[in-house]
Amino acid sequence: MRILFMGTPSFAVPSLKALVEAGHEICGVFSQPDKPKNRGMKLFPTPVKEYALSENLPVFQPVKLRDGTALAKIREWEPELIVVAAYGRILPDDILDYPSKGCINVHSSLLPKYRGAAPINWAILNGEEETGVTIMHMASELDAGDIILQRAIPVGQDETAEELTARLADLGAALLLEAVAQIENGTAVRVQQEHEKHTLAPMLSKELSPMDFSRTARELNCQVRGLYPWPAAVTELDGVRCKVLATTVCDETTGKPAGSILQADKHGLKMACGGGTVLKLEQIQPDGKKGMTAAAFLAGHPIRVN
Repeated sequence: MRILFMGTPSFAVPSLKALVEAGHEICGVFSQPDKPKNRGMKLFPTPVKEYALSENLPVFQPVKLRDGTALAKIREWEPELIVVAAYGRILPDDILDYPSKGCINVHSSLLPKYRGAAPINWAILNGEEETGVTIMHMASELDAGDIILQRAIPVGQDETAEELTARLADLGAALLLEAVAQIENGTAVRVQQEHEKHTLAPMLSKELSPMDFSRTARELNCQVRGLYPWPAAVTELDGVRCKVLATTVCDETTGKPAGSILQADKHGLKMACGGGTVLKLEQIQPDGKKGMTAAAFLAGHPIRVN
């Protein structure tokens, strides 16, 4: 099938790669504009652009989608189907209406739960035991289109958003191939979402970072995992602001007030949390430093218990 692919981050690369390796004709790729990184502010290609160029696929990076230039390029490439995976832009109706076989999206949640920009992170932040991927027909309203296929997977107890993203990317690629085959042979279904049950997964911000130790150890563990690697959970240890990169929920309980330091030695750093629960800080990153074990931090910055 002649397909136009739209995607930007690493999550989308397995989907594009799957379409290429399955022999579909990728007439072109849309990706967001390159962004400057690091101290030199050098422009770096998006992961999707990088892969597309390695396969000699034409790439277009429009700044806007509503000024006519994007639609003109689509008309030039004449796709039968548009596939979107984490592109990061809402498609206007004139683009949605163009391809004869429609526009479909690879969305990393079990819709209607977690519509929006950060479904993987919010599934972990909220302590979900499972999540998944939905392949859906696209509609004007955000992530509200009819479902073609959906598949669930468990969320690992210690899995970070970065790790879960990689697993869902592979699942999305496999599910996408099934959906495209169904569209090609005319057997793809349209299952309307239960819109009244929808929940949102808004963009992440640093406002989510501060850790509140009145919450339970499990809730804080979910916060650390869900915000990794960005914006990261943050706390202050004896006046030093630290990102918290990894934690473990301990089996033990305590009667100490939430926020108390229960252990701070070569064996690690344990904190009292809400409900008498205990959280062990495994990996931290003090401001201006590289990530390190909590024990390594304590070796150079001793902290008194309590």
